Amino acid sequence: MEINILKEQEAATLREMIAASHRIVICCHKSPDGDAIGSSLGWFYYLQSLGKNSTICVPDMIPDAISWLPGTEEIIRYDKQPEAVKAAFTNADLVFCLDFNGASRLDEMEPVLTSYQGKKVMIDHHLDPFMSVDLLISHPHMSSTSELIFRIVWQLDGFTQMGNQWATCIYCGMMTDTGGFVYNSNEPVIYLIISELLTKNIDKDKIYRKVFNNYSTNSIRFRGHIMDKKLRVFENLHASYYCVTRKEMEQYHFIKGDLEGLVNEPLRIRGLKFSISLREDTEVKNRVLVSLRSVDDFPCNEVAAKFFNGGGHLNASGGKLMTTIEEAEQIACKAIEAYAHLLQ
Repeated sequence: MEINILKEQEAATLREMIAASHRIVICCHKSPDGDAIGSSLGWFYYLQSLGKNSTICVPDMIPDAISWLPGTEEIIRYDKQPEAVKAAFTNADLVFCLDFNGASRLDEMEPVLTSYQGKKVMIDHHLDPFMSVDLLISHPHMSSTSELIFRIVWQLDGFTQMGNQWATCIYCGMMTDTGGFVYNSNEPVIYLIISELLTKNIDKDKIYRKVFNNYSTNSIRFRGHIMDKKLRVFENLHASYYCVTRKEMEQYHFIKGDLEGLVNEPLRIRGLKFSISLREDTEVKNRVLVSLRSVDDFPCNEVAAKFFNGGGHLNASGGKLMTTIEEAEQIACKAIEAYAHLLQ
């Protein structure tokens, strides 16, 4: 099985850009998930092994479930230290954009990236990249950006010198973006990569527990409340949605990450093909954050683009609406009805 992913010219260009750079910034999308942080830290450790000075900048809070990853204490948050992030970009001679396909995914941090005049490299696995960069490494069929980082480091002959911390971050990123390797993970090479990561003495079982068994009592009660009181199932259409309001989040003392992965839960229902999560944003009024999950060949990404100003992968996508939660609920119903022919 082939692990190398770069064309010969891409590999040469990437080597040259890194070699010519002294101060490097790595950035990822708003509300960073396990893959965004795992791939960023993985690339950080690789650059560090080359003796490069690099800084990771993220738009906002890292969820508690992945905040334990080695190296997160070095990450700079734009919402907490905007001037430090701006200074990092100003002083950088190379910026790596990981796990996002366009600058708008950085939200409030977008102007910092778009105003940067130096060289940029995008490494991503989302569909339809729409940002101008000097080197684009885009492979939407990959399980995760973390898988891409592994393959690149392998191809650049960096694997041997990488250690346990690097491997832990890469494995965590791959694991979280596949829901514990239960979707978007049928390629045999994924398990070859995992076997190589295990040679770095990672504890994959402990990584799983730290990520997926990391909820507070309030969070468990909140998740139960939503499944009991808020889940609406269209039995004949094999689809569901639920809405989460600010009031409910206050009632259950919500913190970021408390509802991570809950959108997958309705897919446990026999025959269910499509699940939608609608959650009021805690920061911006009348903004609703949308997550979509599906099974088999139902196109989450198509629905996200058409109804929710978003996109993503076939079985896992996201978006957002500048509406009230009630209006968002109506849109979700329309989306389900519009795709009834694929759901029945």
